[in-house]
Amino acid sequence: MNMSQTSETSTALLKSIRRLARALDMHSRHINRESGLTLPQLIVLRCVRELGEVTGRAISEAADLSPPTVVGILDKLETKGLIERYRSTRDRRIVHTRLSGTGRALLDRSPSPLGARFETRFMALEARERAEILEAFRKAADLALEPAVQEAPEDDGPDLVH
Repeated sequence: MNMSQTSETSTALLKSIRRLARALDMHSRHINRESGLTLPQLIVLRCVRELGEVTGRAISEAADLSPPTVVGILDKLETKGLIERYRSTRDRRIVHTRLSGTGRALLDRSPSPLGARFETRFMALEARERAEILEAFRKAADLALEPAVQEAPEDDGPDLVH
């Protein structure tokens, strides 16, 4: 690939990433207006619902967020009365999280994290095409995150998402 092709490819890739970021930002604002939650808060709340009574570490793995970020989000969700946290009766070091009735009701009426329109259009694609898109996103995320992990393995970076 010559320099011109590399530049064109980089420009096209950057433009697509900017469009996705803008769409995600716009949908995130919609979620906040509708539910009073940030997108990461909604994702964590959904993980709690899906996993049941669960530890912060399990939420962190399911949501693909760092444990300190999850703790901060859980603090905010608990303050809003959307979750309840309690210590394990078998091991007091372990803290479990469960959805409150208020949290369940909020999730029942909250918008989809991806947007209903996107989900409908995505699910209308053939299974093979959905799998190819998912794999492309996984590869792109790995390419973007790999150097950051190598450069600063102990640093989660600025905590701007909750």
